[in-house]
Amino acid sequence: VTSRRFPDMKHLGNIQNINGAEIEPVDVITGGSPCQDLSLAGKRAGLIEGSRSNLFFEYMRIVKEMREATDGRYPRFIVWENVFGAFSSNKGEDFKAVLDAIIKIKNPEAAEVPMPKDGKWPYADILMGDGWSIAYRTLDAQYWGVPQRRRRIYLVADFGGQCAGKILFESESLSGNTQKGCCKRQGTADGSEESPGAAGCGTFDLRF
Repeated sequence: VTSRRFPDMKHLGNIQNINGAEIEPVDVITGGSPCQDLSLAGKRAGLIEGSRSNLFFEYMRIVKEMREATDGRYPRFIVWENVFGAFSSNKGEDFKAVLDAIIKIKNPEAAEVPMPKDGKWPYADILMGDGWSIAYRTLDAQYWGVPQRRRRIYLVADFGGQCAGKILFESESLSGNTQKGCCKRQGTADGSEESPGAAGCGTFDLRF
């Protein structure tokens, strides 16, 4: 489908063979890791033991490799999407593992995210730390003109500031708004505040 509709798109092959340090740096890496082991409709082997959903950690590896190769400059943001069942898979421990893995990319020494007291993750939340932020929320496809109920978790992580919540929750931050962005862009190699996109960076979409 992508080859036909987006003929200029680069296809890098098996995610397990991609080295994040060797591909061109980008501002945003998006990924929708396999959901079969997390879905309420599956056997729920989980994020760790599941042979398909555990590819999430390959996604994290690529992000980490790119950031290490660029001294933490790229990617600035990641976007992760998955099924609603990720909240409850493995009694909630799998979603905790997702949050822990993302935070440790920015801060390897960070403490683990505590489980909710009742064991149930809220449908939307924001986490913030020193120089990073994560926001996630549940969206349902029926409100975007799709004739079915299809709840999905969408998560945005900002490794360079506190923009995650503004991106995911504030409508004025959506594409098409011409107001000033919520955060300054990361500087380029010469220290200026030019958009990283001007240096050839863009979005890397992991479909696996």
